[in-house]
Amino acid sequence: MSSTHTVRLPEQLTARLATLARATKRTKSYFIREALERSIEDLEDAYLAETAYEEFLKSGNDSIPLEEVERRLGLAD
Repeated sequence: MSSTHTVRLPEQLTARLATLARATKRTKSYFIREALERSIEDLEDAYLAETAYEEFLKSGNDSIPLEEVERRLGLAD
């Protein structure tokens, strides 16, 4: 199942997208989907990291220095 979404793009980006679509004989929708698929995982990771960091700050727990983490994981030189 697929859904339709409306997105407003700046003219310059719209022109670049149209040029790419014509040059490759693919649809603009194809490239929008490709771009979203390639970037959404990074966006999800960034959001989850930000949320976890905010929760950590609210917890009042002490941080652990990187050197200590490396030592505990057996990664220290």
